[in-house]
Amino acid sequence: MTLVVRDVRLAADDAPVDVTLSDGLIDAISPAAGPGPAGDDAEVIEGGGGTLLPGLIDAHFHAYGVEIENLAINAHPLSYVGIKGAVRCRAALERGFTTVRDVAGGDPGLAAALRERVLPGPDYFYTGPALSQTGGHGDEHPGVLDLCSGHGHMGEVVDGVDALRAAVRKRFRAGVHAIKVMASGGVVSPTDPIQLSQYSEEELETVCREAARRGSYVAAHAYPAEAVRRAVAAGVRSIEHGNLIDEGAADDMAAAGAFLVPTLVAYDAMSRRGSDSGLSAEGLRKNGEVLLRGQDAVQLAHRAGVRVGWGSDLMGDLEDEQLRGLELQADASGLDETLRSATEVNAELMGLTDRGRIEVGLRADLLILPGRLAEDPALLWTNRPGRIVIQSGRVAARDGRLVD
Repeated sequence: MTLVVRDVRLAADDAPVDVTLSDGLIDAISPAAGPGPAGDDAEVIEGGGGTLLPGLIDAHFHAYGVEIENLAINAHPLSYVGIKGAVRCRAALERGFTTVRDVAGGDPGLAAALRERVLPGPDYFYTGPALSQTGGHGDEHPGVLDLCSGHGHMGEVVDGVDALRAAVRKRFRAGVHAIKVMASGGVVSPTDPIQLSQYSEEELETVCREAARRGSYVAAHAYPAEAVRRAVAAGVRSIEHGNLIDEGAADDMAAAGAFLVPTLVAYDAMSRRGSDSGLSAEGLRKNGEVLLRGQDAVQLAHRAGVRVGWGSDLMGDLEDEQLRGLELQADASGLDETLRSATEVNAELMGLTDRGRIEVGLRADLLILPGRLAEDPALLWTNRPGRIVIQSGRVAARDGRLVD
C-alpha cells in the first residue's frame, strides 16, 4: 500500500513537502508538488499546510494502571485489568502515541494481541511487574492489614540477590523489553517515605548485570538525589521521575549516559483530581513533596547534559490527561526540546533505531497536526479536529477517533 501525505511542513522547516509512505516505511520526502494524480494504487491525504511529526512515544505508560492505587488494581482479575488496559492503549493511539513503554505491568498476552493487531493500539514494549523490596514502592500492603500477596499485576516483592536474579531471568523468558526496579519511595505506596532509598547496591547491581547480559537495560523509579546516584552507579539506564535530584545527581547521570524520564503530568493531575480518583490522604501528602520540584529537575538535567525523555505515568481515570503532559514539559524545556523528548530521545532510550524521526527508510509512524505548530504550540497537546495518526503507513485515527 502507498500513502502520499501532501503539503505538510516538518516541525523545523517552513518549506512544504510531500511524503510518500510504502509498505509501512517512509519512502520519499520531496518538495510539495501541488494537486495532481498520485498513482492508481496510492491513497492521498491533503495536509493543508499542517505540521508533520514523528509518532509520539510515551516512555512511562501504564496499561494496567486501571486504578490509582495498586491494592485496588490487584483486587481485580487480570482478565478485567487486561481488557481495560487494551482500552487505555487504544486511547493513547487515538491521541497520537504510536509507541509506548509500559514500565510496571503488561504480559505476553496483551503484547501479542497488540502486536498481531487483534487489538488496536501503539507498538507496545513492557517490563512486566516492577521489582520492589519488602516495604518498597511496589509493595501495596498497608501496615495495618494482614495480606498474603507478594505478586500483583504491576509489582512483585522480591528480596535478595539470588531471588532477584531469578526474577529477572523469568521476565526475559516472558519477552519483556526491559526491567523496572523501585529504587526509592513513592507517592501511592502506603508504607515508604519518598526519601527512602530502596534495594542494596548489590541487589541493584545484580539486576543491572542480568539485564545487560540479555542486551537490555534497567529503568528505576527514583525521586531523591541519593537514590538516583545509587541507581546510576549500579548501571541503571533510565531514571523515572527524578523530581528531587540535585546538581551532583544530574552530573552523575550525564557522566553515566543515563536518561531522565520526567512524568510531570502525574503529579499535576493527582493534585487536582487525586482525591476524587481514590488517592489516599497519605498519597496526596506525598504528592505534595514532589509536585513543585518536577520542572526544576528537568531544567537541572538539561543543564547537566542529561538526555531527557518524556512519560505520562497516569493511573486510573487520570489517563485522559496524557497530552497535557507535553504542555507541562514544554513549560520547563521549551516546545522543540519537548518534541524531541517525546520522539527522538525516547526512541534512543529504548534502543529503537527505526522511529522517532522523519527520514527515508524509517517506520511510517506519523502525526499530522491541523496547523503550523510554530505558530500554535497548543496543537501538540490538544486533540483537535483534523489531527491524523498514521501507524505503519496506514491511517489509524482521525479527529481523536480510531479509523476502523
